[in-house]
Amino acid sequence: MSALADTSDERRPVERWHPENCGEIDIVIKSDGSWWHEGSRITRKGLVKLFASVLRKDADGQTYLVTPVEKMMITVERAHFIAVRMDAKGEGKTQRLFFTTNMDDVIEVSEDTPLRIETDAVTGEPDPYVGVWGRLEASLSRPVFYELVDLAVERETPDGPQLGVWAAGQFYPLGPAGSHEL
Repeated sequence: MSALADTSDERRPVERWHPENCGEIDIVIKSDGSWWHEGSRITRKGLVKLFASVLRKDADGQTYLVTPVEKMMITVERAHFIAVRMDAKGEGKTQRLFFTTNMDDVIEVSEDTPLRIETDAVTGEPDPYVGVWGRLEASLSRPVFYELVDLAVERETPDGPQLGVWAAGQFYPLGPAGSHEL
């Protein structure tokens, strides 16, 4: 397992840069994690990693590529990154969960980088995410989500029995116990 992503301001100075919004650039992060510019897929991973290093989601809900002098809005279809691997250390309340993104960053689930599940109101299908840094998130690939579900335990909550996982001493609900959607 590679080193944990350093989410400090020293590594991510993009959080300290506040240039004026310069408009939009035709870059799209597709739901499969691929990056596209003006309708063509960006295939050089080094270039994608460079763009990802200056990626920021602001409080307005928009995602931008930010430098000290420019701020350009881009389109994100689902999530900024894809979690392509999960590693678990320990078990029960002391369990620690680590996700590796398609940009090779390793993120530990914590209060600052939590797990969350959106559930489609029509289909009931879960859509899992993990925080990466700032307001950026990674969607969990289907195989990674299945690995996560394999770690699920049942816990009684005010909303009834929930399936979920422990990470860094916190319980993260995945869905109601007995639910067939998981």
